Amino acid sequence: MRAVVQRVSNASVLSDGVLTGDINKGLLILLGIEHDDHSEDAEWLSEKIRQMRIFSDSEGKMNLSVEDVGGELMVISQFTLHASTKKGNRPSFIKAARPEQANELYNFFKECLIQKTGKEIACGVFGTDMKISLVNDGPVTIIIDSRNKE
Repeated sequence: MRAVVQRVSNASVLSDGVLTGDINKGLLILLGIEHDDHSEDAEWLSEKIRQMRIFSDSEGKMNLSVEDVGGELMVISQFTLHASTKKGNRPSFIKAARPEQANELYNFFKECLIQKTGKEIACGVFGTDMKISLVNDGPVTIIIDSRNKE
C-alpha cells in the first residue's frame, strides 16, 4: 500500500462533477493499493500517518501530528501510484489491485483512520473521474510504502 501524504491548507474533490469532500488545514492522502496488500498494511499505514509529525510547533519545527493541530483528513483512491514505467512510455498498472479488492481495502483504511482519530474522513468516490484541488502547505509531500515500512 502506497500513500502520498500532502500537508494542505485546504483541499476539495469533485467526483464526476459533484463535490464529495473538502477539508481545511490537514492531510490529503492519495492511496494506492497493490494486489499483495492486506488489512495489516492498512492498519500500519493509517497509524503511521496519524502519528506523523509534519505540522509546525510554536518554534516553527515540524513536531506536531494532524491530531495535535486538530487537522482534517481526506483520502483519495489512486491506483496510478503503482505504475511501472520500466518498459516503454506507457505506464503499466499490473501491480495495482483489482477494483473489488482495492475498494475493500480503501474502505478499511478509511475505517482505520476514523477509529484511530475519531474524525470524519472526507473522500472522493472510488472508481469515478475525480478533480482534486489543493493548497499544499509548505510544500510538504511525503511518500510512504507499507511494503518497505518507509
